[in-house]
Amino acid sequence: MAEGDSITKAAGKSSDMAHTRAHVFVSGRVQGVYYRATTRERAQDQGVNGWVRNLDDGRVEAVFEGPDADVEAMVEFCHEGSERANVTDVEVEYEDPEGVDGFEVRW
Repeated sequence: MAEGDSITKAAGKSSDMAHTRAHVFVSGRVQGVYYRATTRERAQDQGVNGWVRNLDDGRVEAVFEGPDADVEAMVEFCHEGSERANVTDVEVEYEDPEGVDGFEVRW
């Protein structure tokens, strides 16, 4: 990252690598199309902590915690999702990290 390019989303955090938490809600055809499994695989590859689950209203909810750039990569991934998904909307809320460890699919 070039000098002057750093962005800190988590208020009050001062470290060499800012961390953030993104709470994401994904709408569209996102259940029954391997969206959660693909999200878990991508998050593990990206080194991001958190979880993903289906909601009763047909959306998928996910939380990603980690370095800003890695979390942003996961938010961008959510716009595409799995190969069989058809994403129509992604809502993102940024929060302070809670220290989630690992990445899991919740039921």
